[in-house]
Amino acid sequence: MSSNRITRRSLAKRLLVTSAVASTPGVLFAQEKEQSLRQADWAEVHPGVWRARIGTPESYTPVSGRLVGPQTDGFDRLPHVAESPLPSISGATSVRGTVVQLPLRPNELVFGLGLQLLSFDQRGKKKTMRVNADPRFDSGDSHAPVPFYVTTKGVGILVDTARYATFFVGNARPKPEEPASSVSNVNPDPNYTHNINTADQGQVTVEIPNASGVDVYLFAGPNMLDAVRRYNVFSGGGFVPPEWGLGFWYRADSRSTSQRVVSLLKEFRDRKIPCDVFGLEPGWQSHSYSCTFAWEGQRFPEPTAFLSEMKALNCHVNLWEHAFVHPASPVFPAMRSLSGDYGVWGGLTPDFADPAARHVFGEYHGKTFVDAGVSGFKLDECDNSDYTGGWSFPELSRFPSGIDGEQMHSVFGLRYQYTIWDEYRKRNLKTYGLVRSSGALAAPYPFVLYSDLYNHRDFIRGLVNSGFNGLLWCPEVRDAVSEEDLIRRLQSVIFSPLALVNGWYIKSPPWRQLNRKLNNAGQDMTNWEVTESRCREIIGWRMSLVPYLKSAFHRYAADGTPPFRALVMDWPNDARLAKVDDQYIIGDRMMIAPLFAGEAKRELVFPSGNDWHDFWTGELIKGGTTVTVDRTVEKIPVYVKAGSIVPWADVGAHTAAPESRRLSARVYGNGSLSFKLEGDAGAELRWSGGSGTVTGETDYRVHHWQRLG
Repeated sequence: MSSNRITRRSLAKRLLVTSAVASTPGVLFAQEKEQSLRQADWAEVHPGVWRARIGTPESYTPVSGRLVGPQTDGFDRLPHVAESPLPSISGATSVRGTVVQLPLRPNELVFGLGLQLLSFDQRGKKKTMRVNADPRFDSGDSHAPVPFYVTTKGVGILVDTARYATFFVGNARPKPEEPASSVSNVNPDPNYTHNINTADQGQVTVEIPNASGVDVYLFAGPNMLDAVRRYNVFSGGGFVPPEWGLGFWYRADSRSTSQRVVSLLKEFRDRKIPCDVFGLEPGWQSHSYSCTFAWEGQRFPEPTAFLSEMKALNCHVNLWEHAFVHPASPVFPAMRSLSGDYGVWGGLTPDFADPAARHVFGEYHGKTFVDAGVSGFKLDECDNSDYTGGWSFPELSRFPSGIDGEQMHSVFGLRYQYTIWDEYRKRNLKTYGLVRSSGALAAPYPFVLYSDLYNHRDFIRGLVNSGFNGLLWCPEVRDAVSEEDLIRRLQSVIFSPLALVNGWYIKSPPWRQLNRKLNNAGQDMTNWEVTESRCREIIGWRMSLVPYLKSAFHRYAADGTPPFRALVMDWPNDARLAKVDDQYIIGDRMMIAPLFAGEAKRELVFPSGNDWHDFWTGELIKGGTTVTVDRTVEKIPVYVKAGSIVPWADVGAHTAAPESRRLSARVYGNGSLSFKLEGDAGAELRWSGGSGTVTGETDYRVHHWQRLG
């Protein structure tokens, strides 16, 4: 009897295995991919912006659900690009979802994909765009994942999906088709290396789960910075914060009373510590997990009087909250039918994709808080925590608008921002706030991201990466392990989009006592006045920087230029900068290089093509060089392009103080780079023949011209 004879039992087993293999998603995908792989041509939808479509996109996406349209006049300020810089792309649909393949050219590096805290150049990586409050691994998890990337060849790509799309950035390779006659590598490879080489021709493969199609948008440069500008303009353009928002912020202890907050602000005023905004943490509410959005009667018995007193002291108030609605909240009855089918912390999850839900939630905030004088909000926990406590709503949630929990996580933070922001817009008021989750097309929204994680280097990397995606990031200061740590963190946050010390779990400011337990026991450090003096000086830098920051944000609003961005964005052809994730550019002429506590020294890389001056001393440094800075340097390393004029305001108690309108114009080198105050319509600082002039109308007054270098 032959050993190959097929019995009824063996035949049944073979049929069962064959059926199981054929029905697995991977096999079906492989079979269907060959049948449905198709080319998609680019169609121009805005100047320098093209769209390609694979299959049938979902009805709800970041673009289709957007609440702010493109800033159409902003395209006129960008270079004209006649043709798409990429050929047609290919894609496929299957039971798994949709796959898109986009070309990568040799040595074309990739940046972006949202607020990535743990990596910089993304080529060779796999990243899943999943909202997560605890991005502890370099998997793509982020407070603000954005399915947008930009390359050093001046190409920006947005994959328009609210799904948890996975990007294989050059590391998903086609299988080999031909046999090899020999091998040259050592076997086994002692380094366990893989064969990805950025000099190869490659591709970005994007898998969008549960989608029968997707739109892909292409943003042409021609250079890297122009591609990002075009994406920001498509998003709706940047914005200009209110001047007070660019001042110094402090958040009080979570259980502070109105009396304690006013007392602490008066202490700041008495001790000449500038402050524009005081933030209240969860204790201001009668219940905060979930939220009632109602004042706690014992801590804040007269909220209207409290807000009036803070206003009289020229200080704005920012309120902490999250979106989940407690059953005791006044807004609960109206929100009950406008929420998802899963709650969080015993509260409702608003359906911010539904205009009716936004109206009810927003109108309550407008009448209760905005009209009372609250200047802004800190929107916490609108991300998702799968690993620490397991809070937030599951991906299987359903919402009245028709979207599911996965899609809602991707847009929840941004739609929450709009709901609050719209109340200020209706009243023709400006706001500036904090948020813990954002996403695609966020550039026009007046909110700055933050995190409960606290690694200083990761915070700086987040600041550097944020500019690739139309995001803003705050490397906030809480407590510190040493005076050096406090000073270095404070120096960093001063040169960021929002200058914040967050004392939510300490009763006194950290410069009075670094030890958390002793701080809360009311015990000051013996030398606290010395530490306070150093911090006062650093906070003063922020007040002096405001005119410069205002101009950078005006540029952001005009043509989408990120006010804070990586060096590689401005100098994509300088190969050294592709790894520099701890230096960044502010505006058009200032470079920041933070120092980190405990590190003996650090290297500073100066881009080629420009010479630089030390901002503090005027010392000239040649472009294209690398310099080592010792930890003993007291001031944060700040450099400006040779020839720059930089406005530097006098320090007042707040940004509305008379001192803030008095400027010193700092001139570096020959002063050939004039400075426009507050954008194209503002005044201009010029230097010629050894003297300075101010042209145009402005309420600033230059009382001193200082030549450095």
